[in-house]
Amino acid sequence: MEETAKTQSLKSQSAWLLFAKVVGFAFSFLLPLLIVRFLTQDTVGVYRQVFQVIINAVAILPLGVSMSAYYFLSRETERRAAAVFNILIFNFIVGGLACLLLFFYPQLLGNIFRNEEITRLAPKIGVVIWLWIFSAFLETAAVANQEARAATAFIILAQFTKTLLMTSAVILFASVEAFVYAAMIQAAVQTLVLLVYLNSRFPRFWKSFDFKFFREQLVYALPFGLAGLLWTMQTDIHNYFVGYKFSASDYAIYAYGCFELPLIAMISESVTSVLIPRMSKLQAENDKREMIRLTTRAMQKLAFFYFPIYIFLLITAQTFIITLFTRNYAASVPIFLINITLMPFYIWVVDPIVRSYKELGRFLLTLRIFIFIALVSALYFGIQNFDLRGMIAIVVATTITEKIISSFAVLRKLEVKPADVYLLKDIAKTAVCALLAGILTFLFYWQSSAMIAAFSADFAQNVLGFSKTSVIDFVSGALILSLCLIIFVPIYLFSANFFGIIDDDEKHFISGKLSILTKIFKPKIQLTQDAGLKTQD
Repeated sequence: MEETAKTQSLKSQSAWLLFAKVVGFAFSFLLPLLIVRFLTQDTVGVYRQVFQVIINAVAILPLGVSMSAYYFLSRETERRAAAVFNILIFNFIVGGLACLLLFFYPQLLGNIFRNEEITRLAPKIGVVIWLWIFSAFLETAAVANQEARAATAFIILAQFTKTLLMTSAVILFASVEAFVYAAMIQAAVQTLVLLVYLNSRFPRFWKSFDFKFFREQLVYALPFGLAGLLWTMQTDIHNYFVGYKFSASDYAIYAYGCFELPLIAMISESVTSVLIPRMSKLQAENDKREMIRLTTRAMQKLAFFYFPIYIFLLITAQTFIITLFTRNYAASVPIFLINITLMPFYIWVVDPIVRSYKELGRFLLTLRIFIFIALVSALYFGIQNFDLRGMIAIVVATTITEKIISSFAVLRKLEVKPADVYLLKDIAKTAVCALLAGILTFLFYWQSSAMIAAFSADFAQNVLGFSKTSVIDFVSGALILSLCLIIFVPIYLFSANFFGIIDDDEKHFISGKLSILTKIFKPKIQLTQDAGLKTQD
C-alpha cells in the first residue's frame, strides 16, 4: 500500500510539473516566431549569441549548489533553513562576480563572437546573469520542498511574465538591447517572489547561516557542479566555436538548426527533478532493485513521448523548420536532422542515480573532462575544415559516446543483470508503435504535401488575402503538419493501447483529471442552459 502511494505521488508530482511546463511552453512558443519575422537575420544571430551566454552562465556558475536542495531538504530536519540560505549566499556571490567581470572587461564577450554590439551590451548582460542566477532558485526550492503545485504556479507565472515582456520588446523596439532590459525586469520580479516564498516556508531563514554545514553542502555539490559545468560546456561550447568562426547570419542558421522543442526538455526535467530525491532516499536504504525499477519506468515514460516526436520530426523536418522560422532558415534543416539524432538517447535517465552515489559523481567528472578535451580538439579541427553540418555532427558523436560510457558505469553500480533486459520490453513496444505510425504518416506526407501546400497557398492568397511569403508558408506548413499529426497520433495511441503500453493506473489518472475539468465546466454549462430556458419562457 505504501509503495502504491509512493508511485502515485511520483506520478502526481511529475504530472503537475509537466503541466506547468507545457503551459509555459504555450506562452513562450510565440516568441521565436515573432523574432525571425521582426528582426533581420544578423540581429537574430546577435540575439541568440547574447542569450546563449546568459543561459550558459546561469546553468554553470551555481556549480550545482542550488541542486543540493534536492538532497538536503529531503534528509535534513533541523538545518533546512540553513541549506536554503547557504544556496542563496553562494548564488549571490557567484552572480555578483560574473556581473563585475563583464562590467570591467566587456570586451571579453565581444572578442569571443567578434562583435562590437555584444561588447557594448556586456555590462547589462552581467546584471541579467546576476539576477537570473539568484532568482532561478525559486522553482528548485519549491520542488525540493515537495510542493509540486507551488512549483507549477511559479513556472507558469514566470513564463507568462517573461513572454509578455519579451514579446513587447520585439514588437515595440525590435532590438537586442530591449530583450536584455526585458530579461532584467523579469528576473527582478522573480527575485521578489523567491524571497517572499522562502520566508513563508523557512521563517527568518537569513539567521540560519552555519559555516560548517555550508562546507558540507559544497563538498556534496561541487563534484556534481563541476560535472554539470563540463556537461553544459560539452553540449554548448560548439556554439562559441561557430560564433567565432562564422558570421552572425550563419550563427542564426546554426542556432535554429540546433533548435529543440522546449517541450522535450520539459518532459525530461519534470521526471528527473522528482526522481532525484526519490533515488537519494532509495540509495540510503540500499534498495538497488527499486532504483532499477523506477529508472526503467521513467525511461518508458520518456520513450512514450520522445520516440514518436523523433519519428514525426524526422519525417516533417523541412516543413517544420520553414513553417516556424520562414524560408530564410531552410539551410537549418540538415543541421536539425543531425541534431535530433540525440533524442532517442535522452530516455536514459542517469543524473538521479549519479547524484545518489558520490563515487559515481567523481567518475562522471573524470569522464567528462576527457570527453570535453576530445570535443574541443575536434571542434578546433572542425572550424578549419568543416561546414555547419560537420560541427553539429561532432557534438552528436561525442554526446553519444559519453552516454554509452556513463551508462555502463551506472549499470555496474546498480548490479544490473542480463536477465533484467525484460524490463525494457515496453520501451521496445513503444519504438515499434512509433515506427508503425511513422511509416503510414510518411506515405501520406510523401504523396500529399506538395498538393496540400499548393492548395493552402492559393487559399491564403485568394480567400484570406495574405500576400507575404512568410505568412503563406506558415499557413500551408501549419496545415500539412496538422494533417500529419491527425494521422500519426491516433495510429500511435491505438497501437500503444493495443500493446498495453498505457497501463490502467495511467488511464485512471487521465480520466480523473478529465472528470475534474468536467466538474469545473459543468456548472457553467448548466447555467448557460438554464439561462436559455428562461429566455424561451
